[in-house]
Amino acid sequence: MNYAAAKYFIVKKLNEELATNLYYHGFHHTVDVLNAAIMIAEIEDVRGDELTLLKTGALYHDCGFLKTYKNHEEMGCEIARESLPEFGYNPEEIEIVCGLIMATKIPQTPKTTLEQILCDADLDYLGREDFEFIAASLFREMTENNGIASEQDWNRLQIKFLNNHKYFTFFSKRLREEPKQRHLAEIQKIVDTYK
Repeated sequence: MNYAAAKYFIVKKLNEELATNLYYHGFHHTVDVLNAAIMIAEIEDVRGDELTLLKTGALYHDCGFLKTYKNHEEMGCEIARESLPEFGYNPEEIEIVCGLIMATKIPQTPKTTLEQILCDADLDYLGREDFEFIAASLFREMTENNGIASEQDWNRLQIKFLNNHKYFTFFSKRLREEPKQRHLAEIQKIVDTYK
């Protein structure tokens, strides 16, 4: 596996071709997820080829947005299957990367440790101090792409999402769950004021 070449390819593509109205799912999100995945992987003692596959999955997990907004995970797998053989990834490794991409589809369905790590990295912000800023970028994106009509609808959607979400790894359960619950309580207070 030539991870450096795969990284160069997908980073260049994301930087040059992603739509400008992806305020949340832009290249900055991919970098955030990659960094979170590396951090969680260190705690979970993931190394070697497994770490390379995890990092590849993080870089490719939202590349489907290059072609479609809905069902972007399936499109991301197509892009991975087309491009990764050029960088020395064998069919088994590519299927692991596709498993990582598909595991991040909501509702998340990770089956392996690597998939659990990537799912937690993808939604790491739910339990961080920059939650409000990042959530605001998702609200803006969904208003333009998904037809979220109002802030009230958005807050109700966030409550439903946060109530249904769960972290999988030891790291995320220990360090992200409690702040996530605080964010949920704050949004619930706002929703409680609605008639």
